[in-house]
Amino acid sequence: MSIPTEPIGSIPRPPELIRGQQDFAAGTIDAEALQALTDRAVADTVRRFEETGSPVVTDGEQGKASFLTYPVAGIADLAPDGVVVPFSDGHTRQLPRLTSGPFRYRARAADHLRAARARTSAAVKQAVIAPSALSLLYPQDGIDGYPREQFVADLLDEAEADIRGCLEGGAHSVQLDFTEARLSLKLDPSKGLLQDLIALNNQVLDRFSEAERTRIGVHTCPGGDWDATHSADVDYAELLPDLFTLRAGAYYVQLAGEADRERALGVIRDSLPEGRRLFIGVTDPINPVVETREQVRDQVLEAARFVPAEALGTCDDCGFSPFADDTSTSRDIAFAKITARVEGTKLAEKALGV
Repeated sequence: MSIPTEPIGSIPRPPELIRGQQDFAAGTIDAEALQALTDRAVADTVRRFEETGSPVVTDGEQGKASFLTYPVAGIADLAPDGVVVPFSDGHTRQLPRLTSGPFRYRARAADHLRAARARTSAAVKQAVIAPSALSLLYPQDGIDGYPREQFVADLLDEAEADIRGCLEGGAHSVQLDFTEARLSLKLDPSKGLLQDLIALNNQVLDRFSEAERTRIGVHTCPGGDWDATHSADVDYAELLPDLFTLRAGAYYVQLAGEADRERALGVIRDSLPEGRRLFIGVTDPINPVVETREQVRDQVLEAARFVPAEALGTCDDCGFSPFADDTSTSRDIAFAKITARVEGTKLAEKALGV
């Protein structure tokens, strides 16, 4: 496609997989039984992606309980009382807290990539968590015998390995999930925290060549969990110019659910680096209404007034179920929205003559 279109990541899990994950946590099924359920869910996810006509697919994060903590799920040196993230409907998510070092990933995104690629000939995208998000696991009062400087060095090595494993494993693209970027401005309006998070991510991005970075993108959104957000009330104009200092090849920007898209597009026009691809969100996962392909087309045509068509791509605003227990959106609605994205992008191509 002349205007590329890609998913962001997660797809709601089938009910049997959710039950299996709960049974595994309760100790009533073993890891082999859970893996069988996961394999079936991945196969079904890839098949349904192909039926939408999507040129790029993912495994739907079926095997991740959380898009954020998948690398460290189950490691011994974590306590449950970490940073609390409040959402607009009043519910919260709590991160774990690291209690000792050295920091090491227990799981790799490349394993999820491999499972999806074994089931399709389509291009496969892989989402990974940005190191900035995992840096929030380190407690503010430090860890005896494991200074923050050593933690950051270990984190950078692990994040690089996670991304490089996906590139070497044949990923069409690798996406760093940087959902805490907008949230950081609520926590620290001075932008000091945001600048620290961006600097950390750039340290990892700088370990890759320019050619490699053309396949690495960064995703931003105001969160999406149980049809609620954690930072949609934060002014995008305060975030986007800083976000575009990340030395990635592409940016995936939530826009479909944005209150004032034109204002956001104006900021993008004035700050998007030359030669970078902008994927705009054209479907809103937390809105149960399925967009029409004409509505998707019109969003692309709107964006083309601000950004050259050759620099545009489309995506979903965010994952449809970043946490496995989020059942607020059905698989059928998710794939209907993806179909609208794919078909609407094709209509936009035709209208723009690209």
